[in-house]
Amino acid sequence: MKGKKKNKKHNKIFQSTYRPAVKNIDKILDILNQQYPETTTTSLSHKNAFQLLISTILSAQSTDKLVNKITPALFKKYRTPENFASADINILQEDIRSTGFFRNKSNSIINCSKDIINKFSGKVPDNIEDLTSLHGVGRKTANVVLANIFGRQAIIVDTHVKRISYRLGLTINSDAVKIEFDLMKIISKENWSRYSHQIIALGRTICFAKKPKCAVCRFLPYCRYGQENA
Repeated sequence: MKGKKKNKKHNKIFQSTYRPAVKNIDKILDILNQQYPETTTTSLSHKNAFQLLISTILSAQSTDKLVNKITPALFKKYRTPENFASADINILQEDIRSTGFFRNKSNSIINCSKDIINKFSGKVPDNIEDLTSLHGVGRKTANVVLANIFGRQAIIVDTHVKRISYRLGLTINSDAVKIEFDLMKIISKENWSRYSHQIIALGRTICFAKKPKCAVCRFLPYCRYGQENA
């Protein structure tokens, strides 16, 4: 009976996703390693955990390239959680205006900095539960910090990972948290962080939101979207 239950669970995964993508996940990972061998970390510039946390908050609905343009001056002006926590919100809004949604982001940054000071003695925590307890920090931001600072394996569901994982057929969900847990079931844990960063690279070079280059994509044989649209 137990064996039958396992088979039913396994079959259910295939039925709710795209069989060629799930079945050939190791081939997909191999191709990613061949195509983006150096892409194993975030492209957000940072010198420590706190800077990466702030940069990731700023990157929401923006680009890493744009965030990297403003953070050198930003981190000279505000060097510590205490500096951000005591910042004038109107001035901070102007400092980060170019990243978009600057009012929400400035509020998140100031309150996140206060949380770090009050809850964690000024140090960025190193686990998902504590990180997501910070104001304005969701699982995506927390996983960026865990993967790139603390060396933990984490699935980082940004817009590229969300779009491409769905196109491949590795998930049928649109919610980022559900996608994260779907991918955790299919991809071996030692590849979680690498997959995330390499898929982001794929999204920036080939699998664009508009007009993806399916004809030259090496994942075409395993991709539900590609098979239906190429």
